[in-house]
Amino acid sequence: MTPIPPFERFYLAHREPILGFLARRLGRERAEDAFQETFLRALRAYPRLEHGLHLRAWVFTIASRVALDEHRRSTSAGEPPDTPDAARRPAYAELEHLTDGLPPTERAAVVLRFGYDLPYAEIADALGSNEQAARQAASSGVRRLRKELG
Repeated sequence: MTPIPPFERFYLAHREPILGFLARRLGRERAEDAFQETFLRALRAYPRLEHGLHLRAWVFTIASRVALDEHRRSTSAGEPPDTPDAARRPAYAELEHLTDGLPPTERAAVVLRFGYDLPYAEIADALGSNEQAARQAASSGVRRLRKELG
């Protein structure tokens, strides 16, 4: 069983990737608030963790849900979503854009696997499923993309 690191070490290890992820999803301006909310939720849940396995997938799951909540709020309020500057976007940000039409589970599986190079075990944790389901979601998403783009 992997021990849980102190929260400060966990935060330092994951703050940059999470902020980048949220900035790509929401735009730099809205990412700051979502970043704070992500780590606030993580801090509240941290004492209940049973082991230190898959902490990266866990915090990305929290960030994804915060971004989704933020997107829903802005959409229901009638605000157009911020779009980050495409010239500064890394390759996996383009993958996120290409997967917009996929069902949420397939989209998450494809982006986490091929954009962030996470193993299927971590993707399964992020999706709340098992490795087989994570593999199937990524595979289905790729097939759909090939059909749409092909």
